[in-house]
This record gives sequence, C-alpha cells and structure tokens, in this order.
Amino acid sequence: MSDSASSSAKPDPSHASGLSFSKEPVDGGRRTWIAITCGVGAVGGAAVAVPFVSTFAPSERARAAGAAVRVDVSTLQPGEMQTVEWRGKPVWIIRRTPEQLAALPKLDPQLADPKSIRKPDELTPEYARNEWRSIKPEFFVGVGICTHLGCSPGAKFTPGPQPSLPDDWAGGFLCACHGSTFDLAGRVFRNKPAPDNLEVPPHMYVADNVLLIGEDKKA
Repeated sequence: MSDSASSSAKPDPSHASGLSFSKEPVDGGRRTWIAITCGVGAVGGAAVAVPFVSTFAPSERARAAGAAVRVDVSTLQPGEMQTVEWRGKPVWIIRRTPEQLAALPKLDPQLADPKSIRKPDELTPEYARNEWRSIKPEFFVGVGICTHLGCSPGAKFTPGPQPSLPDDWAGGFLCACHGSTFDLAGRVFRNKPAPDNLEVPPHMYVADNVLLIGEDKKA
C-alpha cells in the first residue's frame, strides 16, 4: 500500500476500542459514568496487583429500563471484582477474601455510618444491614457510584500505604474526584465529602452461585 493511501485511511474507532456502536440515541448520563469508570480503571489497573473480571457491556434497553440482571458468579475468584449494568448504573460484585472479611469489623471506628443506619430503606436493604452489607459474607453487591457527586470510585484493593490513601489502608475504593474513600463493604470513611455509604441494590440468589440483581422477592 502506498504512503498516500495509508495516510488517507481513517481508523475505525470501533475496532480500536473493542466496542460496538449502534445508531440508537445515547444516554448522556450513562455515557458519563462509563467514561469515568474506564479512566479510573485504566489508572487502577496499572497500580493494583489484584485480579479483576470485567464483564460490563452496554445492556439492552430493557435492562436500562429496570429489568433484573442475572449474573453467574461461579467463576469469580476471591479478591476479584465483576461489573455489570443495572438501570444504567455500574453494579460491582466482589468476592472478598477471608482476610478482607476479617478486616471489616476493625474499621468501624473510622467509618461515618458503620451500621448503615442512614437512609436504610434507600441505600441498604434489610437483608444487607450487617457487618458485611451482604446476603452471603463473601459476596458484596453494590452500586459503583459515589454518593457525593455521582462519580465512579476506583478499586484500591491492595492494603498498605499508597498515594491519596492512609498508611493503614485495608483495601477498598477511592473516588479520585474529591477524595472520598469506601471500604470493601461500600461504607464511607469519616470526614469525607461523600455523605453516605454506597447503595446496595435489590438482589437475591436464585441458585448457589447465580445472582439476580434488581429483584429481591420471588414471584
């Protein structure tokens, strides 16, 4: 191919990004958090030596409208996080290690709402009002949107000192926009801009390793 031909060829952005594009109208709010999530994930991926499973992909319009999302978590390994979409929001599914679970109660004095009593009906279903904020201790299910200004926090699972985090960091999430930090149960630390814990969406197990996100009652 000649130099002139190669220079005039226009790259196909769908090939470069690995995403497919449709001609349907774009939800501006959804696109915003997708961009934030991708940007934060790119930085976190280079700095955190923790395995992640990313299965987020734009859903059908039925899911965006509120239909429940079924997720098989059987292949999710301890220490991994999987992201799916529900109602246009990123929902994190984290399989916590025994060490991560053991650290949660020790963090209570540092947290703004350790027992999730603020806005309980809005942010924490009754079955998640425990020290793990979950149905099964090892699996945390939470909406990955900061309660301050709606940014998407980045995963910082590696414990210990690191930029923008305390020396006794036990693992969790950092919202780089204004510095809010959350533990691995989505609970916000004291004296941070975010006023509340992360939302736990309605969910239930329809099998041992199959989650239904968006419903918590059997028909």
